[in-house]
Amino acid sequence: MKFTPIKAITIATVLPASMAMADGSALTVFDWSGYEDPGFFGAYVTKHEEAPSYTFFGSVDEAFTKLQSGFDADLAHPCSDAVRKWHAAGLLQPLDTSKLTNWGTMLPEVKNADGVMIDDQVWMMPFEWGNTGLIYRTDKITDAAVSLQLLADPAYQGKVSIPDGASSSYALASLATGNGADYTNLDDAQFQQVSDFLREVHKNVRFYWTDAGQLDQAMASGEVDMGWAWNQSELNLIWNEVPAKMMRDPEKGVATWVCGYVHLKSSTTPVDQVYDLLNALSEPESGKYIIENWGYPHANAEAYPISDQALVKQYGFDDPKAVFEGSLFFDAVDPALDAKMLKEFERIKAGF
Repeated sequence: MKFTPIKAITIATVLPASMAMADGSALTVFDWSGYEDPGFFGAYVTKHEEAPSYTFFGSVDEAFTKLQSGFDADLAHPCSDAVRKWHAAGLLQPLDTSKLTNWGTMLPEVKNADGVMIDDQVWMMPFEWGNTGLIYRTDKITDAAVSLQLLADPAYQGKVSIPDGASSSYALASLATGNGADYTNLDDAQFQQVSDFLREVHKNVRFYWTDAGQLDQAMASGEVDMGWAWNQSELNLIWNEVPAKMMRDPEKGVATWVCGYVHLKSSTTPVDQVYDLLNALSEPESGKYIIENWGYPHANAEAYPISDQALVKQYGFDDPKAVFEGSLFFDAVDPALDAKMLKEFERIKAGF
């Protein structure tokens, strides 16, 4: 999900500081670093003459913990696999699709993602989606040799980085051990097998990344040879002429996610202003911006015809249905299993 990419940095730094950070505005957003980029919500700034105020988190687990501890905001930016957990914790209020002006043009694949709708109510407005996969240096690892199993190969000691996030790391290990189909509901034997694989990976981990930019820099410098990350990291490396790419063979293992915005129960900003931001984020022009400048596909189907068609095809966004069907989708994990993953992942990182 999320960091300020190199292209976005170049664009954002030429804007006034008040627009880039917007610390004094009334509408507050709890988000991944980088999503304060005004290119995403130009229509909102035009109407309200200021950008929202942003506070950042490094992982969905961190965001959930902070919200549960009493942190207040109007909107937050989780991924669909987290929404059921946030909903069950009483953190959210449902969205009124009659106020979402672009709801009718959302891609069906993202509108129907698990967690977007719960009990016949909409709880998340999809914004962006993409892949999580193994990104590797093509000058160090050949296409024929690359696999998820290489992450645990002793030959790559100190040359691996994976996210500091239990759910993503367990998805990776489930795919690597042939348990991808049962990722959200692993039985005890499968959980042990998946955990054991992560323990082997841990022996090779240079660092667990919390900001994808950290991984990008390490891959660009040659510090690490491969990492489990979002597709935007692949494009960031390509944009900077680093010999790297993502392994996208469905038989070898790749995952797909959908992220978006939720209306927090703690919100105090007038509802119409909240929907002004949601509608700005979901406009085709916002989609064109994220496609062309961040390399992420957008939720609005109308963004694709107005975007650079060569880029849409190059990035693999021209057939969303095929992307979703050819990968493991990040669905919500069984709550008891989720808690078990979180606890065991901390033990694995500590070397136990």
